[in-house]
Amino acid sequence: MLVVAILLLPALGLLLFAMDRLEDSLLRPTAARHAGPRRHLRLIPGGRAGADARRARRADPAEREAA
Repeated sequence: MLVVAILLLPALGLLLFAMDRLEDSLLRPTAARHAGPRRHLRLIPGGRAGADARRARRADPAEREAA
């Protein structure tokens, strides 16, 4: 029985080492591979003036005349 225990020690040591490496690789924080570099937002030409013009176009003519 002692011989079996002594023969299993290197196998269990190797298993412990492999599991430790596997756990470290799984729990390591990594950046998503599919994500590209972060970019700044692209602004729409016209800014707020463009938004106000769109709202005015959407309003029906009776409301535009009343305002």
